[in-house]
Amino acid sequence: MSFAAVLVIALLIDAVAGEPERLWSRVPHPAVIMGRAVGWADEMLNHGRGRVVTGGVTIAALTALAASVGWALAQLGWVVEALAAAILIAHRSLVDHVEAVADALSLSLADGRAAVARIVGRDTTDMDDGDVARAAIESGAENFSDGVVAPAFWFLVAGLPGIMAYKMVNTADSMIGYRTPRHEAFGKAAARLDDVLNWIPARISAVLMFLVNHRPGGWATVAGDAPLHRSPNAGWPEAAMAVSLDVALSGPRSYEGEVRDYPFVNETGERDIGATEVDRSVSVLWRAWIALLVVVFIIAVVW
Repeated sequence: MSFAAVLVIALLIDAVAGEPERLWSRVPHPAVIMGRAVGWADEMLNHGRGRVVTGGVTIAALTALAASVGWALAQLGWVVEALAAAILIAHRSLVDHVEAVADALSLSLADGRAAVARIVGRDTTDMDDGDVARAAIESGAENFSDGVVAPAFWFLVAGLPGIMAYKMVNTADSMIGYRTPRHEAFGKAAARLDDVLNWIPARISAVLMFLVNHRPGGWATVAGDAPLHRSPNAGWPEAAMAVSLDVALSGPRSYEGEVRDYPFVNETGERDIGATEVDRSVSVLWRAWIALLVVVFIIAVVW
């Protein structure tokens, strides 16, 4: 069975089953295992001189190991491939978490802050309704690219080894790919490799989100505002979501008590937003997922 055909099945399994809590409360999720491997490497190898080189060798070794495990699992047949890919694609989990923020924010600001704190790393204590809504919408847009489109893309390219390698790099980037005194050198290779692997998927994500909620002339804003983002990739799905909803995203926010004055994306969009706009973003994410599924299905039929 072709990679595309298996991916169609995996996307549908994920959409229906999501992340079964009973299963992952008993056995570690593959992403958790990858995280433990990265954490072990960080603890054991992130010291002394030459940490850029050490970090590069480390991420290369971990990525090769993940790809090898993927190859071994693929030898067990397409059913195992489909189940493994479904586990590594996180659309249902993503929309459930974003929708939970909308539900909580509709109850109270305090509930909204608590819910969004589960999915973002920024300070939430002083957030108002608009801040909570923006954080949830941004997280949904960025993670649609990182957690859905990118894994699907790399599965199409290289099957289970491809998606396993991508998830290892993405996990490493989320743990050590920061410009902090401890990780700037050791995590540099992971961060740069993650940028490379997400370059095409981020732009595919933006196209999908824009097409399913098209606004005349809006693509010029997407293309113009995406580079304003601090990330070379995250700005694309975020700008596409902002234009699709006609809201302003990004902007100033606080991390560990320090306010960072980031520019707004789609600056002229609505800023007084709340649970309604978060719900609308979930609708965009589902429609973009359907568009992705259709594209993959067409590839499976044609190829």
